[in-house]
Amino acid sequence: MTVLEQRYALEQILADEATSVLFQPIASTVERRIVGYEALSRGPSNSSLHSPLTLFAAARHWGMLSELEALCRKRAIRRFVELGLPGRLFLNVSPETLLEHQHTRGLTLKALEETGLSASRVVIELTEQSPIDNFELLQTALQHYRTMGFSIALDDLGAGYSSLRLWSQLHPEFVKIDRHFIDGIHRDSVKREFVGSILNMAKASQAHVIAEGIECAEELGVLEDMGVDWVQGYWLGRPEAKPAKCDRDIIERLAQRDPRTGQEQTLHGLLLDIPPITRRETVAQVLARFQQQPSLNSLAVVDEAGRPVGTVHGYQLSQTMLKPFAHELYARKPIEKLMDRDYLAIDVKQSLQRVSRLLTSRARQRLEEDFILVDRDHYIGLGRVIDVLRQITELKVRQARHANPLTLLPGNVPIQDCIGKTLANRQAATLCYVDLDSFKPFNDLYGYGKGDEVLLGLAQILREACDPRCDFVGHIGGDDFMLVLQSQNWRARLTAAGDQFALFCKGIYREEHSSAGFFLAPDRHGDWRRHDLLALSIGVVHLSGEAIPGIGPAAVAELASYAKQQAKRSSGFSIFECRVAEHPVESAVAME
Repeated sequence: MTVLEQRYALEQILADEATSVLFQPIASTVERRIVGYEALSRGPSNSSLHSPLTLFAAARHWGMLSELEALCRKRAIRRFVELGLPGRLFLNVSPETLLEHQHTRGLTLKALEETGLSASRVVIELTEQSPIDNFELLQTALQHYRTMGFSIALDDLGAGYSSLRLWSQLHPEFVKIDRHFIDGIHRDSVKREFVGSILNMAKASQAHVIAEGIECAEELGVLEDMGVDWVQGYWLGRPEAKPAKCDRDIIERLAQRDPRTGQEQTLHGLLLDIPPITRRETVAQVLARFQQQPSLNSLAVVDEAGRPVGTVHGYQLSQTMLKPFAHELYARKPIEKLMDRDYLAIDVKQSLQRVSRLLTSRARQRLEEDFILVDRDHYIGLGRVIDVLRQITELKVRQARHANPLTLLPGNVPIQDCIGKTLANRQAATLCYVDLDSFKPFNDLYGYGKGDEVLLGLAQILREACDPRCDFVGHIGGDDFMLVLQSQNWRARLTAAGDQFALFCKGIYREEHSSAGFFLAPDRHGDWRRHDLLALSIGVVHLSGEAIPGIGPAAVAELASYAKQQAKRSSGFSIFECRVAEHPVESAVAME
């Protein structure tokens, strides 16, 4: 296609409004639902301008970018409403088009008025493709959008020319991290540090972070553990012309990411049994209920199947009804006309820790607010933010009280609790009693400072070897540690920990000891003798998940101690395995 043919094709696309739109879902990991869609425009399928990169590059080259983007926004809004998609609509806008003198204001608002879509459900997503010179003019243009009810998102944070300056000056409600920093984040500590910094800045600026470009479960797992809630990417859902309103595949994938509910405290204890209202009830009826029950902060609105569709806040409803002619306008209308569709719904089986992390990082979250609790997408009650924060504070105080003072890992009481919950919930798990060979003579020879350094290093290695979403690491005391693993590849994790520990210790030994492979130190009787270098001896007890009468945490811990003693009979890194349901049998596996 020649240059002139490309221009003619672009003009024809604009004249015929021949762009198409795809929608990619944005999901909440904690709420386990789709919270919005990003609209992605394409040229005609039979055109050389079908690719968005080619299409928008051509429009920028020929000075038609503003006109093209206005068309894409209009078509996206219309199609979003036609499909009845839930949540927010994210619309891409180039900042340079907002700075053009010929930029026509009001086109997006006109499209909303024609379709009935509320501006509060639309997010203007700034996609920076070229340097921005006039920040003040851009700020004025965006303030125009905000006064109309739109939210602002900053796209591809970390990739643009001036994205951090845009963030500091524009104060967007949403920030999308560039996919470069998400790709392989589970293997890259630098990327994790970058995302951690973004989360800290977002908390300070009350912005909501969205991670885009997720393409594997491992990336999602790391982001969840770091506190990122809203996520987007091919692993969750590809852009589609007709996406499902409630994609069960996405929800099931998110549900797979939380295997810890048996080990961590869930939200059942926070449940407030407050009957919901239906979306067909009138505003007058709902107002009367708030007046009859002054202690209510809010009420959940559900559909005919009992699924939440919104919330109504008592104070806000009262303020609305105090306005002139409000009763005449709204009293007989269904409550869905005034309900808040941007509600927070959380699965009751979610862990208290994850929900606390969500609430403390959630933009503009107030302590007095309530949230909806659901079980399999159906409403079961309300929870209060202040109750979550109170319980998490109590939990942290308890954890600190029972933590090992050196490594700060959970001590004996939390270890017993974890084993007890694992047995009570009939969960299959692998208990690993980890002990250090030759630690006492090493401590006597090298001193307590080096001994503490070894224990701190081992604690960190064990943390990194375990999956924080389903595994537990505790410190019994001294050089004894306890792991409760639900990871399937437990042996590979233990072997990796043994290798990492041996490598770590090379930087601690004296050169002569490292070269010789042993050291001389006094034994318990004060006699100097040869001792092997530090190594892990691990007693492993397999729990099948079946109920075993008379077996409690103490009996399991005793069996794990027995297995550890058997492992110590072999020199070097060693594992001894047994099962609770069996009499321990010699099956030590020595590994060089």
